[in-house]
Amino acid sequence: MSNSEKKMKTVEESRTEMTKLLRYADINGQNRLFGGQLLAWIDEVAGVAAMRHCGGQITTCAIDNLRFKEGAVLNDIIVLIARVTYVGNTSMEVRVDTYKEERETGLRYLINHAYLVMVSVDDEGHPKPIPYGLELTNDTERMEWEGALRRREGRTYRQQQGF
Repeated sequence: MSNSEKKMKTVEESRTEMTKLLRYADINGQNRLFGGQLLAWIDEVAGVAAMRHCGGQITTCAIDNLRFKEGAVLNDIIVLIARVTYVGNTSMEVRVDTYKEERETGLRYLINHAYLVMVSVDDEGHPKPIPYGLELTNDTERMEWEGALRRREGRTYRQQQGF
């Protein structure tokens, strides 16, 4: 079934936001947010967005283009926002933006962004078709879709090269 024949969901229908307050357990030896903890949160919020889009179970296939822009410290408010950017037959790409939120003003500063590839799976863990396409409602969403196609080509090329 092609995307044009599928029922459609918008990006906003699966958008997922998660908020965390940094605690001692989240901090590394340099008194900053431990990257492994942030990666776990990114995977979790991306997984929820992907499940919301496909209406079923998913598994993480790849994490692509993970960029750390700035650190965070104890008691910082961290906000993660996940959006589906591309939907194929059995896989979808999810962008996760991570922000540090100022307590006084509520202003958010981007500290990280990542793209993840999530695969829709059946009860045995085998890939299964995603029943919903992605309805793009604005230019930003269309640009993300185009970027996802380029990132997909890059992943395919790297895989062919043995990476």
